[in-house]
Amino acid sequence: MLQMVERPECSCDNDVDGVRQNRAQACHHPGSGSSNGAYMKSGDGPLRVAILNLTLPFEDTGAFAHTGAEIEKWIAPAMPEACFEILDIARGEPLPEIQQYDGYVISGSEMGVYDEVDWMEPLRRFLLDCRDEKQPLVGICFGHQLMAHTFGGRAEKVHRHVVGTRKFTIDGVKRDAHVWHQDQVVIIPPGARVSGFADYCPVGVLDYDFPAFSMQFHPEFSRDSLSRSIGLIMGRGIEPQLAAEALQSIDEGEVAADLMADRAAYVLRGRG
Repeated sequence: MLQMVERPECSCDNDVDGVRQNRAQACHHPGSGSSNGAYMKSGDGPLRVAILNLTLPFEDTGAFAHTGAEIEKWIAPAMPEACFEILDIARGEPLPEIQQYDGYVISGSEMGVYDEVDWMEPLRRFLLDCRDEKQPLVGICFGHQLMAHTFGGRAEKVHRHVVGTRKFTIDGVKRDAHVWHQDQVVIIPPGARVSGFADYCPVGVLDYDFPAFSMQFHPEFSRDSLSRSIGLIMGRGIEPQLAAEALQSIDEGEVAADLMADRAAYVLRGRG
Protein backbone atom coordinates (compact mmCIF):
# COMPACT_ATOMS: atom_id res chain seq x y z
CA MET A 1 0.00 0.00 0.00
CA LEU A 2 1.30 3.41 -0.89
CA GLN A 3 1.92 5.81 1.97
CA MET A 4 -0.85 8.36 1.98
CA VAL A 5 0.22 11.99 1.85
CA GLU A 6 -1.84 14.68 3.56
CA ARG A 7 -3.11 17.24 1.09
CA PRO A 8 -6.40 18.88 0.09
CA GLU A 9 -9.11 16.29 -0.39
CA CYS A 10 -9.79 14.89 -3.84
CA SER A 11 -13.16 13.19 -3.82
CA CYS A 12 -12.16 10.93 -6.72
CA ASP A 13 -9.67 8.90 -4.66
CA ASN A 14 -9.84 5.16 -5.11
CA ASP A 15 -7.51 2.23 -4.59
CA VAL A 16 -6.60 -0.30 -7.26
CA ASP A 17 -4.34 -3.20 -6.27
CA GLY A 18 -2.94 -1.09 -3.45
CA VAL A 19 -2.11 1.83 -5.72
CA ARG A 20 -3.80 5.17 -5.09
CA GLN A 21 -5.31 6.77 -8.18
CA ASN A 22 -7.31 9.96 -8.72
CA ARG A 23 -9.78 10.39 -11.52
CA ALA A 24 -10.35 13.62 -13.39
CA GLN A 25 -13.94 14.72 -13.12
CA ALA A 26 -14.51 14.59 -9.36
CA CYS A 27 -11.43 16.29 -7.96
CA HIS A 28 -12.54 19.80 -7.12
CA HIS A 29 -11.60 22.73 -5.00
CA PRO A 30 -13.12 22.65 -1.54
CA GLY A 31 -15.80 25.31 -1.25
CA SER A 32 -16.33 25.52 -4.99
CA GLY A 33 -19.86 24.15 -4.61
CA SER A 34 -19.28 21.99 -7.68
CA SER A 35 -17.75 18.65 -8.56
CA ASN A 36 -18.26 18.97 -12.30
CA GLY A 37 -14.67 19.94 -13.04
CA ALA A 38 -15.26 23.70 -13.15
CA TYR A 39 -11.88 25.37 -12.84
CA MET A 40 -10.99 27.79 -10.07
CA LYS A 41 -7.69 29.61 -9.77
CA SER A 42 -5.29 28.02 -7.33
CA GLY A 43 -5.65 30.96 -4.96
CA ASP A 44 -9.22 29.76 -4.28
CA GLY A 45 -8.17 26.20 -3.44
CA PRO A 46 -5.44 23.60 -3.84
CA LEU A 47 -2.99 23.57 -6.70
CA ARG A 48 -4.37 21.24 -9.38
CA VAL A 49 -1.88 19.04 -11.24
CA ALA A 50 -2.85 16.66 -14.04
CA ILE A 51 -0.74 13.60 -14.80
CA LEU A 52 -1.17 12.79 -18.48
CA ASN A 53 -0.69 9.03 -18.57
CA LEU A 54 0.49 7.86 -21.99
CA THR A 55 1.38 4.29 -20.99
CA LEU A 56 -0.66 1.17 -21.62
CA PRO A 57 -0.10 -2.04 -19.63
CA PHE A 58 2.08 -4.58 -21.43
CA GLU A 59 -0.35 -7.01 -23.04
CA ASP A 60 -1.76 -9.35 -20.36
CA THR A 61 1.02 -9.02 -17.81
CA GLY A 62 0.00 -6.05 -15.68
CA ALA A 63 3.41 -4.45 -16.22
CA PHE A 64 3.15 -0.63 -16.27
CA ALA A 65 -0.52 -0.81 -15.25
CA HIS A 66 -0.14 1.88 -12.57
CA THR A 67 2.22 4.40 -14.17
CA GLY A 68 0.08 7.41 -13.30
CA ALA A 69 -0.23 6.36 -9.66
CA GLU A 70 3.53 5.77 -9.44
CA ILE A 71 4.15 9.31 -10.71
CA GLU A 72 1.74 10.66 -8.10
CA LYS A 73 3.45 8.67 -5.35
CA TRP A 74 6.82 10.10 -6.43
CA ILE A 75 5.84 13.77 -6.52
CA ALA A 76 3.03 14.07 -3.95
CA PRO A 77 5.31 14.31 -0.87
CA ALA A 78 7.01 17.35 -2.45
CA MET A 79 3.64 19.05 -3.12
CA PRO A 80 1.43 18.56 -0.05
CA GLU A 81 -0.71 21.53 -1.14
CA ALA A 82 -1.64 19.92 -4.48
CA CYS A 83 -4.51 17.81 -5.73
CA PHE A 84 -3.45 15.29 -8.38
CA GLU A 85 -5.56 13.80 -11.14
CA ILE A 86 -4.57 11.04 -13.55
CA LEU A 87 -5.87 11.41 -17.10
CA ASP A 88 -5.46 8.21 -19.13
CA ILE A 89 -4.80 9.79 -22.51
CA ALA A 90 -3.46 6.53 -23.97
CA ARG A 91 -6.81 4.88 -23.20
CA GLY A 92 -8.73 7.58 -25.05
CA GLU A 93 -9.49 10.04 -22.28
CA PRO A 94 -9.65 13.54 -23.82
CA LEU A 95 -7.09 16.22 -23.18
CA PRO A 96 -8.36 18.93 -20.82
CA GLU A 97 -8.71 22.62 -21.41
CA ILE A 98 -5.28 24.08 -20.69
CA GLN A 99 -6.45 26.37 -17.88
CA GLN A 100 -8.35 23.58 -16.17
CA TYR A 101 -5.16 22.67 -14.27
CA ASP A 102 -2.23 24.59 -12.83
CA GLY A 103 0.38 22.25 -14.31
CA TYR A 104 0.94 19.01 -16.18
CA VAL A 105 3.19 15.96 -15.90
CA ILE A 106 3.75 14.15 -19.21
CA SER A 107 4.46 10.46 -18.59
CA GLY A 108 6.54 7.91 -20.41
CA SER A 109 5.09 5.69 -23.11
CA GLU A 110 5.78 2.57 -25.13
CA MET A 111 5.39 4.82 -28.18
CA GLY A 112 8.00 6.97 -29.89
CA VAL A 113 7.53 10.51 -31.17
CA TYR A 114 7.48 9.07 -34.71
CA ASP A 115 4.56 6.69 -34.04
CA GLU A 116 1.10 7.48 -35.37
CA VAL A 117 -1.49 7.11 -32.64
CA ASP A 118 -4.71 9.06 -32.23
CA TRP A 119 -3.51 11.16 -29.29
CA MET A 120 -0.07 12.13 -30.64
CA GLU A 121 -0.91 15.17 -32.77
CA PRO A 122 -3.51 16.60 -30.37
CA LEU A 123 -0.97 16.27 -27.56
CA ARG A 124 1.66 18.12 -29.60
CA ARG A 125 -0.79 20.99 -30.12
CA PHE A 126 -1.65 20.89 -26.45
CA LEU A 127 2.04 21.21 -25.48
CA LEU A 128 2.53 24.14 -27.85
CA ASP A 129 -0.48 25.89 -26.32
CA CYS A 130 0.91 25.21 -22.84
CA ARG A 131 4.18 26.84 -23.85
CA ASP A 132 2.37 29.84 -25.27
CA GLU A 133 0.31 30.19 -22.08
CA LYS A 134 3.36 29.46 -19.89
CA GLN A 135 1.59 26.57 -18.22
CA PRO A 136 4.06 24.48 -16.16
CA LEU A 137 5.17 21.18 -17.69
CA VAL A 138 7.27 18.27 -16.43
CA GLY A 139 8.24 15.53 -18.90
CA ILE A 140 9.37 12.00 -18.08
CA CYS A 141 11.15 9.74 -20.62
CA PHE A 142 8.78 9.84 -23.62
CA GLY A 143 7.42 13.08 -22.20
CA HIS A 144 10.97 14.46 -22.28
CA GLN A 145 11.37 13.36 -25.90
CA LEU A 146 7.99 14.64 -27.04
CA MET A 147 8.46 18.04 -25.45
CA ALA A 148 11.84 18.47 -27.15
CA HIS A 149 10.55 17.20 -30.51
CA THR A 150 7.47 19.43 -30.33
CA PHE A 151 9.38 22.54 -29.32
CA GLY A 152 11.79 22.42 -32.27
CA GLY A 153 14.35 19.78 -31.32
CA ARG A 154 14.52 16.16 -32.37
CA ALA A 155 14.14 12.77 -30.72
CA GLU A 156 14.80 9.47 -32.42
CA LYS A 157 15.68 5.81 -31.90
CA VAL A 158 19.42 5.59 -31.33
CA HIS A 159 20.18 2.16 -29.85
CA ARG A 160 18.70 -0.98 -28.40
CA HIS A 161 16.75 -0.68 -25.18
CA VAL A 162 18.62 0.68 -22.19
CA VAL A 163 17.07 -0.73 -19.02
CA GLY A 164 18.06 -0.64 -15.37
CA THR A 165 20.08 1.88 -13.40
CA ARG A 166 22.40 4.39 -15.03
CA LYS A 167 24.42 7.27 -13.63
CA PHE A 168 23.48 10.79 -14.70
CA THR A 169 25.30 14.03 -13.95
CA ILE A 170 22.65 16.58 -12.97
CA ASP A 171 23.78 20.14 -12.28
CA GLY A 172 27.28 18.79 -11.75
CA VAL A 173 26.25 16.06 -9.28
CA LYS A 174 26.31 12.35 -10.18
CA ARG A 175 22.98 10.64 -9.44
CA ASP A 176 21.74 7.11 -10.06
CA ALA A 177 18.46 6.92 -11.99
CA HIS A 178 16.21 4.20 -13.37
CA VAL A 179 15.83 4.04 -17.15
CA TRP A 180 13.90 2.12 -19.79
CA HIS A 181 14.15 3.52 -23.31
CA GLN A 182 15.65 3.19 -26.76
CA ASP A 183 14.88 6.71 -28.03
CA GLN A 184 16.45 9.92 -26.85
CA VAL A 185 16.74 13.61 -27.67
CA VAL A 186 19.44 14.24 -30.26
CA ILE A 187 18.80 17.93 -31.08
CA ILE A 188 18.14 20.47 -28.31
CA PRO A 189 15.11 22.69 -28.99
CA PRO A 190 15.41 26.49 -28.97
CA GLY A 191 14.86 27.97 -25.54
CA ALA A 192 16.17 24.90 -23.71
CA ARG A 193 19.46 24.09 -22.01
CA VAL A 194 20.96 20.77 -20.95
CA SER A 195 21.31 20.45 -17.18
CA GLY A 196 21.82 16.70 -17.01
CA PHE A 197 23.47 13.94 -19.05
CA ALA A 198 24.80 10.39 -18.95
CA ASP A 199 27.76 8.87 -20.76
CA TYR A 200 25.39 7.33 -23.32
CA CYS A 201 22.76 10.11 -23.25
CA PRO A 202 24.06 13.66 -23.87
CA VAL A 203 20.62 15.25 -23.38
CA GLY A 204 19.42 13.70 -20.14
CA VAL A 205 17.69 16.72 -18.55
CA LEU A 206 16.36 19.87 -20.20
CA ASP A 207 15.36 23.16 -18.60
CA TYR A 208 13.20 25.53 -20.66
CA ASP A 209 12.77 29.29 -20.79
CA PHE A 210 9.23 28.96 -19.40
CA PRO A 211 8.14 26.89 -16.38
CA ALA A 212 9.10 23.48 -17.78
CA PHE A 213 11.74 20.82 -17.48
CA SER A 214 12.07 17.21 -18.56
CA MET A 215 14.24 14.16 -17.93
CA GLN A 216 15.08 11.02 -19.87
CA PHE A 217 15.01 8.74 -16.82
CA HIS A 218 12.05 7.53 -14.73
CA PRO A 219 12.11 9.04 -11.23
CA GLU A 220 8.77 7.37 -10.45
CA PHE A 221 10.18 3.83 -10.83
CA SER A 222 11.12 2.24 -7.52
CA ARG A 223 13.60 -0.61 -7.31
CA ASP A 224 10.73 -3.04 -6.70
CA SER A 225 8.37 -1.76 -9.39
CA LEU A 226 11.05 -1.72 -12.09
CA SER A 227 12.31 -5.18 -11.16
CA ARG A 228 8.76 -6.50 -11.13
CA SER A 229 8.01 -5.09 -14.59
CA ILE A 230 11.18 -6.66 -15.99
CA GLY A 231 10.20 -10.01 -14.52
CA LEU A 232 6.67 -9.82 -15.88
CA ILE A 233 7.71 -9.31 -19.51
CA MET A 234 11.05 -11.17 -19.60
CA GLY A 235 11.28 -13.12 -22.83
CA ARG A 236 8.43 -11.12 -24.37
CA GLY A 237 9.17 -7.41 -24.07
CA ILE A 238 12.79 -7.72 -23.01
CA GLU A 239 15.49 -10.24 -23.91
CA PRO A 240 16.62 -12.49 -21.02
CA GLN A 241 20.25 -11.33 -21.21
CA LEU A 242 19.28 -7.66 -21.17
CA ALA A 243 16.86 -8.36 -18.33
CA ALA A 244 19.61 -10.03 -16.28
CA GLU A 245 21.95 -7.09 -16.84
CA ALA A 246 19.20 -4.65 -15.93
CA LEU A 247 18.31 -6.47 -12.72
CA GLN A 248 21.96 -6.54 -11.68
CA SER A 249 22.31 -2.79 -12.27
CA ILE A 250 19.16 -2.16 -10.23
CA ASP A 251 20.51 -4.22 -7.34
CA GLU A 252 23.81 -2.32 -7.44
CA GLY A 253 22.32 1.17 -7.86
CA GLU A 254 21.20 3.65 -5.23
CA VAL A 255 18.28 5.64 -6.64
CA ALA A 256 16.68 8.17 -4.31
CA ALA A 257 12.92 7.81 -3.97
CA ASP A 258 12.55 11.60 -4.27
CA LEU A 259 14.90 12.01 -7.23
CA MET A 260 14.04 15.35 -8.93
CA ALA A 261 10.74 15.62 -7.00
CA ASP A 262 11.58 18.99 -5.46
CA ARG A 263 12.62 20.35 -8.85
CA ALA A 264 9.41 19.11 -10.44
CA ALA A 265 7.38 20.67 -7.64
CA TYR A 266 9.19 23.98 -8.08
CA VAL A 267 8.35 24.02 -11.79
CA LEU A 268 4.72 22.92 -11.31
CA ARG A 269 4.23 25.84 -8.91
CA GLY A 270 5.09 28.08 -11.85
CA ARG A 271 8.53 29.05 -10.59
CA GLY A 272 10.69 27.31 -13.18
